[in-house]
Amino acid sequence: MTIENRLRELGLTLPTASDPQGSYCNCVRTGNLLYVSGKGPVAGLSEVPKGKIGQTYSVEQGYQFARATGLDILAAVKLELGSLDKVTRVVKLQGFINATSDFEQHPKVLDGCSDLMAEVFGEKGVHARSVFGAYSVRGNLPLIIDSIFEIQA
Repeated sequence: MTIENRLRELGLTLPTASDPQGSYCNCVRTGNLLYVSGKGPVAGLSEVPKGKIGQTYSVEQGYQFARATGLDILAAVKLELGSLDKVTRVVKLQGFINATSDFEQHPKVLDGCSDLMAEVFGEKGVHARSVFGAYSVRGNLPLIIDSIFEIQA
């Protein structure tokens, strides 16, 4: 089954990949690795969320923001490669959660993106990851996620 068919089976539609918000590009290829710049929950949403998890937004809302960010990541990968079938493995996700100083559920928020990758790619979507609490992130977004993919050479 192609990844496009898998997305349809899951009822998922990729948004148009968001544009970089500074002097950088969405993706960089080196060898068989694709590095995707930090993405937030902005693509395909009618209103860009702003605020902190644990104050403005709940863990559950954060999970959904991470899931939406994962769709933007996949849109950027597809734009770069032409097809998500060229992904051989999701290697790593790194999340920065814009959270209150007493917030402790960062992993549960990032699970939104992690779960999406596993749903879309199966075993190839299970990855290493890091998650950090951030005092602030660009645009006061609730989170930013960067990622690394192994791709066909």
